[in-house]
Amino acid sequence: MSSDCKWQKKIDTILAQAGNRVDNVTGAISMPLYFSTAYRHEGLGKSTGYDYSRMTEPTRDVLEDVLAQLENGCKAFAVSSGMAAIQLVFTQFNTNDHIVVSDDLYGGSFRFFDLLEQHYHLRFSKWDGKDYAELDRLLADDAKAVWIETPSNPTMKVIDIDATAKHAHQVDAQLIVDNTFFTPLIQQPLNHGADIVVHSATKYLSGHNDLLAGVVICKDEATATEIGNNLITIGSNLAPFDSWLLIRSLKTLPLRLRKQEANAQAIVAALQKSDLVDSVRYPGRGGMVSVYVKDAVNVDQFLQHLQVISFAESLGGTESLVTVPAIQTHANLSEAERQRAGITNNLLRISCGIEDSDDLLRDLKQSLLAASDKVGVDHDGK
Repeated sequence: MSSDCKWQKKIDTILAQAGNRVDNVTGAISMPLYFSTAYRHEGLGKSTGYDYSRMTEPTRDVLEDVLAQLENGCKAFAVSSGMAAIQLVFTQFNTNDHIVVSDDLYGGSFRFFDLLEQHYHLRFSKWDGKDYAELDRLLADDAKAVWIETPSNPTMKVIDIDATAKHAHQVDAQLIVDNTFFTPLIQQPLNHGADIVVHSATKYLSGHNDLLAGVVICKDEATATEIGNNLITIGSNLAPFDSWLLIRSLKTLPLRLRKQEANAQAIVAALQKSDLVDSVRYPGRGGMVSVYVKDAVNVDQFLQHLQVISFAESLGGTESLVTVPAIQTHANLSEAERQRAGITNNLLRISCGIEDSDDLLRDLKQSLLAASDKVGVDHDGK
């Protein structure tokens, strides 16, 4: 094989090598960090390609190139949070535009859609993610886009991306997919017909509960050009140091996700046997598990007895976390909306970390037992 031979490298290799072979002056293996917001020009009409960091910035450029490769997109944009990523996508749309959204989404997405509806008069319709005749009916009302999460937050609903894209494209509507839960290592929505992919990079992509970031990845150049121009205007770009931290974090994403998924599958197998659990929602892949505990379990006592898993509002990090969506992530929904979506007070969302699975299982079992009024039963389900 000749030294100049090129081939399509696997995702694990792309991530491990992120930022390497970029600095040809020093040969730095770790991506250099550029703090400068301004760049010197040698004269009129002369530029190094960098003028002002809100427009382009060397560290962020490398990050965005890696992110675009991960989702097989033409261009990625790294921004200051997951919500900033959602906002950036919506800069494409105009007053009175109609957007169809799946009925089970991150609560922050619904809050933002409510704001757009109330203040900017965009129109939103909810779809259950299953009834394609209903989707066609909604799309016929001059819909500009379909927005879905799959799997959904927090009930783990899985939506067929290929089928949804086919229906959306029949009326020239975009399909936008929030891929935060699965990451590009499990699914690449652009390969299944989606037009835009969004990530809260705060979650799995950064994976250490120490960085706030968002990502938008476009399939075609025309969309990328419009979104890129809008980003220059609104200025929610990810800062250089945060870009560098995200590059660093991406290097271990495959290792982290494999362990998180293995822990999730162990937890699912154990909780499905527990007499204190009503049902378990798990899409078969990934590190997120949703659990409906039985009425015998006092949720507050369960949370207070945890010794390894933390009661906290996030996901995708190295530390395992548990969230109660009804009072945290989805508290802004009305009681009726939560009930329709299955977001009840006994629903727990578990983000599995990279701890030893035996410790996680022991923590869950002892906390369920301590929070239960059925002290005399066998809580291992044997």
